Amino acid sequence: MELQVALKKSFGTFTLDVDVTITQDRIGVFGPSGSGKSTLVSLIAGLEQPDSGSIRLNGEALFDSHRNLPPDKRRIGIIFQHPHLFPHLSVTGNLLYGYHRCAPGQRRVDFDSLVDMLQLRHLLDRGVNNLSGGEKQRVAIGRAVLSNPRLLLMDEPLSALDDNLKFQIISYLKATCARFNIPFMFISHSLIEMRMMTDTAAVISQGRISEICSAETLARQRMAYSPVGYINILGLSGMTERSGLCAFNWNGGELLLSLSNRDTPRGLFELSSKDIILFKNHPEAISARNLLKCTVVSLFESGTKLGVELDCGHGKLISEIVPDAARELDVAASKTVFAAFKASAFRRLASTETAQETSQ
Repeated sequence: MELQVALKKSFGTFTLDVDVTITQDRIGVFGPSGSGKSTLVSLIAGLEQPDSGSIRLNGEALFDSHRNLPPDKRRIGIIFQHPHLFPHLSVTGNLLYGYHRCAPGQRRVDFDSLVDMLQLRHLLDRGVNNLSGGEKQRVAIGRAVLSNPRLLLMDEPLSALDDNLKFQIISYLKATCARFNIPFMFISHSLIEMRMMTDTAAVISQGRISEICSAETLARQRMAYSPVGYINILGLSGMTERSGLCAFNWNGGELLLSLSNRDTPRGLFELSSKDIILFKNHPEAISARNLLKCTVVSLFESGTKLGVELDCGHGKLISEIVPDAARELDVAASKTVFAAFKASAFRRLASTETAQETSQ
């Protein structure tokens, strides 16, 4: 995919001024509320008209000084924050809405394959008012994909969902777009969502794109400025209870979590860089139940903090320390350190069968 956007659009005192060429198939647009993310989506889709400039997709002009293709001619699918399903149509009717408006020669997404991938087979005859929030969002995804878009725009499609549904939907979105080779632009203000969904992120602030980098780089840059630090995302499985704790398998190793996770035999968990304490030598005694011998892979700066990337044998973690601590501990690439964190430091993101597939 090649998307060229060079445009201006003003609303009162706010002006969106973007000049960027995107060649990645999994691009994110990251920024706070009011930064211009949704406006950019509306302009690309044709729901709003720029004041000036041009939009080109794979060499075709969607908008310029001589042309303004209507939305239904652009072949761009949209998934919004809310499903916006047609209440008078069944699930099948909603799914086929865009499909029937797509020229037969452009139909490359198979209905039955998509229905099975999104696990919608048992819902096809239902009215959409009889669906759960997650089911409605899966139908909205299916409707957008079945329109056979050249580009799929996702405008905060997960923000209205609870965590468990959110990470299930991420799995559906990624698998569906990969299966049918559909490039997408994913808009969010959540770094976790951005890291899970995209390879590259365009950072937008006050109507302008200030940076394009990997989603992982973005998370590391913002570690020191976030109240939760850098979030390590771990897929854990095989829970067993032992000595008042939950023992989980982590890529062949073991991590101990609090007993509040006893109802999650397999899940997705987050661990903040702030909760990982480093030791130069093996501590004689410690209250934290997790103690791992690690090799320092690299260090990176983030504001006044240093991020320490650790190879823990069964996976990688990132801890954060201040420069004085790095000097006292003699932390450097290839050095051995011991990482400790409490069983209570983990936060469960989702309890799903797809947690291992979703984790990074």
